[in-house]
Amino acid sequence: MGKLEGKIAIVAGSSRGIGKAIAKVYAAEGAKVAVVARTETEGKLPGTIGEAAAEINAAGGVAIPVRCDVTVEEDVQAMARQVADQLGPVDIMCNSAAVIFYFPIVETSFKRWDLIFRVNVHGSFLLAQAVLPGMIERGGGNIIQLTSGGAINARKGGNAYGATKAALERYCAGLALEVKEHNIAVNCLDPGPVKSEGAVFSRGESADWAQWVDPMEVGPVALHLATQTADTMTGQVVRRLEYKGG
Repeated sequence: MGKLEGKIAIVAGSSRGIGKAIAKVYAAEGAKVAVVARTETEGKLPGTIGEAAAEINAAGGVAIPVRCDVTVEEDVQAMARQVADQLGPVDIMCNSAAVIFYFPIVETSFKRWDLIFRVNVHGSFLLAQAVLPGMIERGGGNIIQLTSGGAINARKGGNAYGATKAALERYCAGLALEVKEHNIAVNCLDPGPVKSEGAVFSRGESADWAQWVDPMEVGPVALHLATQTADTMTGQVVRRLEYKGG
């Protein structure tokens, strides 16, 4: 029996990259997974929600593709209802949806600044808010938000991205306190440098990838966090590079 047998999981931002890898790991461990993202047809980057769900199902798991723009409240609420209707009450909500860019502040338009906060911060708020009522009613659940070392380490041109991840980590710490009495664990996962499709598109295939790992390398720590309770671990930031297993 898998570690997530009988669980229902939403993985946002899972049409490709880290999110897709996490969705595959959760499904392999017995969870029924909602593959959630905006991408229904392939664009500049490979991967769609349909393809990701099909891969999981072909491997013997259970997954459904659900289109959702995490910055739109109506989309998020509709997605949560669809998942509950088709798979069941949500036990795990893992959010890997994110926007990243590196520009000096003087070259960053407000439109771009607003977008990165809407996806990385507001989207995280909307996703949690959509699943929390059900988790509170059932007396348990697990929320995992993906963060970055940019939250604590300044990088030239990365001020906007780092600010969103710092805000996310503080938000999760506060949310963990709010819902601890309901046995809901809330934690952040920093996957470290990962050679995802988005990273390759941004840096180029010829870049130095020596210290970067395949998205599937994030799986063990994402699985570990998905098995936690409010008593075993909550309100923490777990950085893959420091993770010792468990």
